[in-house]
Amino acid sequence: MLTHETNDLVLRVKGGAQLGGQVPISGAKNSALALLAASLLTGETCVLRNVPNLVDIERMMAILSALGAQVSRQDDRVTVESSQISYGCAPYELVSKLRASFFVIGSLLGRFGQAKVPLPGGCAIGARPVDLHVRGLQALGAEVQIDHGIVSAYCRQGQRLQGAKIYLDYPSVGATETIMMAATLAKGQTIIDNAAQEPEIIDLAGFCRSMGAKITGAGTKSITIEGVDSLHHTDYRVIPDRIEAGTFLVAGAITRSTIRLAPVVPDHLIAVIAKLKEIGVNITQPAPDCLQVEGGEHYRSVDIETLPFPGFPTDMQAQFMALLTLCPGNSVITETVFENRLQHVAELQRMGANIKLKGNVAVVTGVPALSGAPVMATDLRASAALVLAGLAAQGITTIKGLHHLDRGYENLEQKLRHLGVELERVTL
Repeated sequence: MLTHETNDLVLRVKGGAQLGGQVPISGAKNSALALLAASLLTGETCVLRNVPNLVDIERMMAILSALGAQVSRQDDRVTVESSQISYGCAPYELVSKLRASFFVIGSLLGRFGQAKVPLPGGCAIGARPVDLHVRGLQALGAEVQIDHGIVSAYCRQGQRLQGAKIYLDYPSVGATETIMMAATLAKGQTIIDNAAQEPEIIDLAGFCRSMGAKITGAGTKSITIEGVDSLHHTDYRVIPDRIEAGTFLVAGAITRSTIRLAPVVPDHLIAVIAKLKEIGVNITQPAPDCLQVEGGEHYRSVDIETLPFPGFPTDMQAQFMALLTLCPGNSVITETVFENRLQHVAELQRMGANIKLKGNVAVVTGVPALSGAPVMATDLRASAALVLAGLAAQGITTIKGLHHLDRGYENLEQKLRHLGVELERVTL
């Protein structure tokens, strides 16, 4: 079990190390969370492989258990058996800490015709309202009420959800996943237009298809789901984590080192690889599921605008900002996805970064070097950015707020240590 009590711990990172070796990339956190929620679509046993051992995954497993599912983990394999599940309300104290927990509303509503889920929590990086989820479920015929922080959704007595044509105002990953889950067991055809195209959507569709769902178009802007009466057991492997892979690509770049990453799906990293090459980093593909990053001598400033996939991922914005603090010239980073996702600017400034912030736009002027300093992680990806900055900084960087880091990176310290980094967790 992972410990959630990381408030009294700090991570001390010694900068200046030259990295080398190969790093294993874990299963995708964001995909595994959605697949765990989707496992409730059947009462038969679902086995998920390549599931990372993370606090967020533990929280989702605890939510499934609280609903009555039998959930167990052995190494990277999680087994879910939910024949005895109730559709009572998931516990607020768990849901409030994990935004992805809201996804269970789609699978519970599709299977049982009713669900109650508290409004979700997670990183404080923006409003991320559930409006799109709710409107999608209403389009499928559900009655939805939000009262005292609880979202209640149900079908009229004796009825199932009905297939519908749904247009999303914004290609939200979470809303696409919630609607897709609910629609797998709806009566008739559902079409989701302006759907999210992220790799995690394709993985969810693959998981549902392995249970007998009829889904086409995942990975495009239009997804079609033909509802079926029931779904069956499955044994399915989660895709590699593209954000972890991207973070290690930046680790190689910021330390001007050569490291290999596997397994990866290079097509999931096209935007990240393109920006690294534009900066002056050499990226090669020694094998179909392997990438090699070679840090260059001379880097250039670049402009970045975060966008839904296949655009540049918001989950890589903070890590690239850390790299761009050391690239000569002015880089402009525009965050369009989440309104509060530039809180790491102040912490990078403490390390000597030259960053000017106006609204959702950061202008990063490269400096010759960063200096180790005490800093505070403000969200999951910001914590990774501070670790990366610490790798390149002169001296020791001390990072607080490790509970953010533990939500999304499996064995990060061991992996970095294996690559040659000196770092340790110590009690304050």
